[in-house]
Amino acid sequence: MTKKHTILITGAAGYIGGMLVEQFAKRADVERIIGIDKELMPEEYRTEQKLSYLNVNTADDWKEQVRSYAPDVVIHTAWQIRELYNDRATEWKWNVDGSDTVFDFSFAEPSVERVIHFSTVASYGAFPSNTLEHRYIEDEPFRTTDYLYAEEKRIAEEHLKEKYEKSDMRVAVAVVRPAAITGPRGRFMRIRFGLQASLSGSLKGQGSLLYELISLWVSWVPTTPKWLRQYIHEDDVVGIVERLAFGEAVKGYAVFNICPPGDVVLGPDMARAVGKRQLPIYPWMVRLAFFWVWHFTRGRIPTAPGSWKGYSYPIAVDGSKVTRELGYAYQYAGPDAFRYTDGAYESFVPEEQRRHKQ
Repeated sequence: MTKKHTILITGAAGYIGGMLVEQFAKRADVERIIGIDKELMPEEYRTEQKLSYLNVNTADDWKEQVRSYAPDVVIHTAWQIRELYNDRATEWKWNVDGSDTVFDFSFAEPSVERVIHFSTVASYGAFPSNTLEHRYIEDEPFRTTDYLYAEEKRIAEEHLKEKYEKSDMRVAVAVVRPAAITGPRGRFMRIRFGLQASLSGSLKGQGSLLYELISLWVSWVPTTPKWLRQYIHEDDVVGIVERLAFGEAVKGYAVFNICPPGDVVLGPDMARAVGKRQLPIYPWMVRLAFFWVWHFTRGRIPTAPGSWKGYSYPIAVDGSKVTRELGYAYQYAGPDAFRYTDGAYESFVPEEQRRHKQ
C-alpha cells in the first residue's frame, strides 16, 4: 500500500513554494498540503481541496495548528528576499527567527521524517578574488558578506546544522542551494522583478513609471569583466525536491548545490538573449548605481547594500552531486533554461513569445 504524505510547505504563496503546492497536489500519494505564508492565499489555490492554508508568518504562532495535521515532510522555502528599507530587525525576525521556528518544530515533532531547506549559492560570497573558472562545491565554506540576503541564509544554515546535531538525528535533512531559478512560470506567470526581466525590457506595461525608467536605463546591457550567471530551470527545481521528498531518504544531513553542469551565461550571452548591445563597465560603477537606485526608490528596486558585488564578481557552483548521489538527471542546461520557454508552465507564455531549442 502506497504511503500517503502530509507536507508542510512554508512560503506557499511564493515562486518556489507555490510551484511545489501546485505540482505536489497532483500526486496520488499526497493526501494533504499545509501551506504557510504571510501573504494571502493566491486566488488560484482556492479550489485546491488538498491544501490547508495558514495566513501566518513563520515567526508567528502556528505550531499547534500544524501539529494537528502530523506532517511527515517539511519544505522550508519562505523568505523575505527583498531587503526591507531601513528595517533589518523585522527582516531578521521573519527570515532567521522564522527559520528557527520551522527547524525547532521539525526536530520536535514525531511525525516529521524529512526536512528540505532552501538556501542559496549567494552565501559562498561574491568577492574580487572569485574567478570565472572555479566551481564551488558543497564542502567549501560560506563566507561572511555585507549582502543581507546571503548573510541571513548563511546563518540560517548554521542554525539548521546546529539544531540537527543537537537532535536525535532521526530526521533526514536536505539543504538545497539553487543557482538563479528561471522558467516560464517565473518570467511570464508571476512577472517578477528580476535581472532577466529588467534587462529585456519586459518590466514595461506593469503600470509603473519607475519600471519604465529602469528599462530605459538598461537600453544597453551593462556587464563587468567578471559578469557571470548560472541558471536552473524551475522544472528541475521541482524534480529535485520531488526526489528528496518522495524518493529514498538522504542519509543524515546532506547539502546539494542545484545547478546543471556545463556552460554558464556570460555578459555577451545575456546581451544576445535580450537583443541588446553589451556595455562594458567596472564594479565601482555598479556600486554607485546600486547605491543611488536603492536610496532613490527607498528599496522598491532590489539593489540592496552589498548586492552590487553579485553583479560584479562571479559565484559559479558545481551541481553534479544531485546526479551523482540522488540519480537525478537535469532536464535543461543552464543557458537553455535562460533562453527558451519550454516547461510545465509554457501555457502562460504568449504564442508569439515561445522559443524552443532547434
